[in-house]
Amino acid sequence: MPQLDKLDKSILNLLQNDASITTAEIAEKVGLTTTPCWRRIQRLQEQNVIHKTVTLLNPDKLNLKLTVFVHVKAARHDSTWLKKFADHASSFEEVVEFYRLSGELDYMLKVLVSDMQGYDHFYKRFIAGIELRDVTSSFAMEKIKNSTAMPLSNA
Repeated sequence: MPQLDKLDKSILNLLQNDASITTAEIAEKVGLTTTPCWRRIQRLQEQNVIHKTVTLLNPDKLNLKLTVFVHVKAARHDSTWLKKFADHASSFEEVVEFYRLSGELDYMLKVLVSDMQGYDHFYKRFIAGIELRDVTSSFAMEKIKNSTAMPLSNA
């Protein structure tokens, strides 16, 4: 695991909050000159600490106003079914996050849709494509915290 010093963490915090910030602006804010700052960013990319750079879109502006957490209990637990299920669930653009869990539930999907009718359309296509033991949906009523920034205190 890469060793991150205070400057690395400061650079990462700045980039997490605004990936469009220039190297010169980062350098000024962390107290470096541009070239050493650029080298640090390059090293963080080479070490895959900076995994990728993306643009975050506003779901409300894209008419994705309903967030649904879909909890799935697997029909089977063999490797063939698990691969098929992972491929099936990942194929839906509405599924923006997908986790395998420990405990009573096997999987959780975060699904973004326009409204209840949009979710119903997704649900019918989702369950038609694979055998499932149980599917339960929870609808987010309010978004209290939503961050893409990683905590860096333990890095």
